[in-house]
Amino acid sequence: MSIKFALLSLLAEQPRSVGKLKSDFETRTRDTWPVNVGQVYQTVQRLARDGLIDVAGTDTGASGRHTEIYAVTDEGAEELSAWWHEPVLPPPNDRDDLVIKTAMAASTTGLLPDGMDFAAVLHNQRLAVLDELRTLTRKKADVPPSTAADRLQLERRIFDLESQIRWLDQVEALPPTTAEEN
Repeated sequence: MSIKFALLSLLAEQPRSVGKLKSDFETRTRDTWPVNVGQVYQTVQRLARDGLIDVAGTDTGASGRHTEIYAVTDEGAEELSAWWHEPVLPPPNDRDDLVIKTAMAASTTGLLPDGMDFAAVLHNQRLAVLDELRTLTRKKADVPPSTAADRLQLERRIFDLESQIRWLDQVEALPPTTAEEN
């Protein structure tokens, strides 16, 4: 998730201060991605340096302190538009721990330590995933249906785990690897 584009999208709605950006970001994401004010401040500084936002004025808060208010520039609006139009695909995960563990267990001759075998490795993984699915499904019952970030994150995790179960089923159905294939 790009904090840069999240902050740009908030600024495209209306100019804001760094503090307001932080609080609005956390409200919009329902604290699923907490940020500290230093991270927001650094991101705002980079956005300004890159010409994507500019100071649009100042505001005097209750403390009497002047705070800069930022707004999106035309260049920032163009970059934000490109971000909205660009699909997000998960990165190819060439070093997935589960894939490596499964491949190693499948290609190991004989029993693994502690009497484990390939089927037991898959079984243990499946049980852990099902346990996590049960936990998340119970949690989902307490979160109202919406497109809020906390609900979306929960749904995404559930779908990812369901996909892992299907993948484990597929792996289990594959013919065993022979020594010549290693």
